[in-house]
Amino acid sequence: MNRKVTDVVSNKTIYLHTNGVHLDIALPKENVSTLVLADLKHSTADNYISFGWGDENFYVNTPTWGDLTFNNAFSAMFLKSTTLMHVTPYQQKSANWIEIKVSEAELQLLNTYILNTFKTDKNGAKIILKDQGYSSVDNFYKSKGSYSCLKTCNSWVNIGFKKSGLKSCLWTPFDFGLIHKYE
Repeated sequence: MNRKVTDVVSNKTIYLHTNGVHLDIALPKENVSTLVLADLKHSTADNYISFGWGDENFYVNTPTWGDLTFNNAFSAMFLKSTTLMHVTPYQQKSANWIEIKVSEAELQLLNTYILNTFKTDKNGAKIILKDQGYSSVDNFYKSKGSYSCLKTCNSWVNIGFKKSGLKSCLWTPFDFGLIHKYE
């Protein structure tokens, strides 16, 4: 879906960032809908919230690339697996984040996409994995979907952009496909 300049007023900001392999979507906290923000751990000092999606076993058992094992990589890519949302609050944005201007409608669609990725309990609350973050500020939450070599963390971001009417790729298992659209 390509948007026309005359169709939208792009006065909101989101960010795309990567660790060199894995894409995340970061939003200024004021651009995160109250439904998405509900049940997420964050503080009043946080100004940005970053969202990533991926294989549960890989996230939990591979906190650094030095922890990567063949079994974790193989099972993430080729076996049906459960997934998590990785949510990280930030007080300030990083200089290497890629700024993307979006309209209010695109932002609402992206918030809906993110919200619909979370699994919830019978009361509708997001399901956090206690004490499983990489640090004292980030957290993992149960999510919908199954990770594979065809649906990666990067394709999750790409699908969200596509559903929101933002520039996207046909398919992008790697981070650079979508990054090149916005550099």
